[in-house]
Amino acid sequence: MKKVLLLSGDFTEDYETMVPFQALSMLGFEVDAVCPGKNAGDFIKTAIHDFEGDQTYTEKPGHLFRLTKTFDEVEFDDYDGLFITGGRSPEYIRMNSKVITLVKCFMKSGKPVAAICHAAQVLTAAKVVCGRKLTCYPALSSDVKLAGGNYIEVPAEEAVTDGNLITSPAWPGNTAILREFAKALGCEISFHNEK
Repeated sequence: MKKVLLLSGDFTEDYETMVPFQALSMLGFEVDAVCPGKNAGDFIKTAIHDFEGDQTYTEKPGHLFRLTKTFDEVEFDDYDGLFITGGRSPEYIRMNSKVITLVKCFMKSGKPVAAICHAAQVLTAAKVVCGRKLTCYPALSSDVKLAGGNYIEVPAEEAVTDGNLITSPAWPGNTAILREFAKALGCEISFHNEK
């Protein structure tokens, strides 16, 4: 059974955490959900981000999400892929040196890395986007460009794949990013809209 590391934190975006965890588990992957400074069985709080016609998203309290693995026990070699959730958590988990080391190891190894929405903050902090094509929440496009990345603007429902890096702008892209991530992990999926 292939293993995926789901890297998250308090006030991660609800759909960008719950949906990947459940979908990847349903596909047969063992998913270890972790947060720096927390243990297996601990909870993180999620936030719900809605697009309601304002200049940016609105934020509301989400759910409690139970972590499945103790962060300090995570070893890079145990995993076949990395999924970094978005929301508020990337802005502070990127300050954790082990997070940065893990991201660098995954990117260098060629193992699949999925990053949705604000997860680009973790990628730029790890200095792994230089010369890479990626997307993210549009407000972070300048961060990606300053880090040497090639920001690709796509609709929120789409994903961008560049080698082992798979990105999407926001939770409406869950289907696209999860489809590409699962393919990169070797999962054969047939979709009704594919010809």
